[in-house]
Amino acid sequence: MSALDHVDLELLNALAEDHRATVVALAERLGLSRNTVQARMAKLERSGVFLSFERAMSPAALGYAIDAILHVQVRQADLPRITAELQEIPEVVQCHGLSGPVDLLVRVAAMDTQHLFDIDARILAIDGVERTETSLAMGEVIGYRVRPLLAAARRES
Repeated sequence: MSALDHVDLELLNALAEDHRATVVALAERLGLSRNTVQARMAKLERSGVFLSFERAMSPAALGYAIDAILHVQVRQADLPRITAELQEIPEVVQCHGLSGPVDLLVRVAAMDTQHLFDIDARILAIDGVERTETSLAMGEVIGYRVRPLLAAARRES
């Protein structure tokens, strides 16, 4: 990804404040032409600045009231295949590879505790998964955010 300049940072800040803003509204707010904003948006998208829109959707709104985090230990040699199999489980909403004693941090969405138990069983049934430890997310204390990072980058530019 190329370095973000002042205009890019101002555009991202405007989008962070109103992610539904139109190109015309962004151009007016930033004092830029519509074509400039469109070109910048396209460049930012190509460079991987924008994440999936899925991150803004709530599994709870779809009936998945339980948010759980599973710490998963696996046989290292099987990690690529295990990851591919985890991707086939619809309730797995996110997975991170970790350093240290836990290999994968798997976030799952479940409808109820029995459903969570079943999801855990499916994960444990994957050949090479050695152990899971499940924690329920009791509430989001700090939501996913990048605005503080954006503010720091704007101060430094």
